[in-house]
Amino acid sequence: MALDREKVLDTALRLIDEVGLDGLSLRRLAKELGVQAPALYWHFSSKQDLLDHLVALANERAEKGTTGRPAPGQTWDDWLAEGMRVRRRAMLAHRDGARLASGNRPTPDSFSRIERTLAVLVEAGFTPDDAISAVLVLGHYVSGFVLDEQGDAERADDEPLTLDPEEFPLLASGGSVALDRDRLFEYGLQRLLDGMRAQVNGVRHP
Repeated sequence: MALDREKVLDTALRLIDEVGLDGLSLRRLAKELGVQAPALYWHFSSKQDLLDHLVALANERAEKGTTGRPAPGQTWDDWLAEGMRVRRRAMLAHRDGARLASGNRPTPDSFSRIERTLAVLVEAGFTPDDAISAVLVLGHYVSGFVLDEQGDAERADDEPLTLDPEEFPLLASGGSVALDRDRLFEYGLQRLLDGMRAQVNGVRHP
């Protein structure tokens, strides 16, 4: 039976949602598809190669309907920030989404999309080296944030933390921010972008 690559990827993603990333194997995936495991090697050389293509497909779908460039009048930093928010939502939509994205390598089909992103940043004043660094660092931030976020969700049954404001006035006053994941994500994202804006605008720090 001829295998459709996208069907293989969709099935793999469904299995990850059902059994987790550690529960996915090429043998199990092949069984789900009704084929022998060697048939998968026509499309993917290894499990890691499969995971790389899963991440590439998720990024491609996240950009579906867009040009991959800022909308008219949209600044590079607003565009980049929105892309990171989309990436976070895509990871949160699936079990082990952050683990899936962590450590992946771009597939050849991803190079055009990455090149478009880098071109936007270079046009904004980044050097090619800085543009690549910016994309990588922001990607690491998002996957690391979501990794902690998804790990924390597994502790949903923990007792709520209560603090004595007399003993810990600062923690008691500002500690609620730790529960506001959207606010924390935006804080970190904007601080990273602040540094990138400063660099592009020629502000130098000691």
